[in-house]
Parts: sequence; C-alpha cells; structure tokens
Amino acid sequence: MPENSKNDIAELSEKVLAGVQKALRKLVEINAANDEEMVVGDKDGNVRTVPAKDLLAKLQNRPQGPAF
Repeated sequence: MPENSKNDIAELSEKVLAGVQKALRKLVEINAANDEEMVVGDKDGNVRTVPAKDLLAKLQNRPQGPAF
C-alpha cells in the first residue's frame, strides 16, 4: 500500500475516533443532566450500571485522549 494511502487511512481513523469520543461524551452529558444511569464494561468484560453524573465527573478529571 502506498505511503500516502496509509497516511490518509491514519488521518481518517483519527477523525472517526475523535467523532466517536465527542458523541459518547455528549451522550454522558445528556444522561447526567437527566439523572440517568449508563451501562459500562471494563477490560475484563464485567458489566455494571453507574450514574451518568459519576461517569461525567471521571471524564472531566482525565486528560484528553481515548475516553472509553
């Protein structure tokens, strides 16, 4: 695959990931405003529900980068 094509794919991947992160953050913000809970999973596959307000607080305290 040509180098230019690899760069295009990498750039597109970064844009898609940024869009997904933005959408997920907005979802958490909306759910927090409505005092709802969200279902989350960890790296071991455990699933639980957490208040969206708690999740939003954790997101606000972490540096930018992958959120989920």
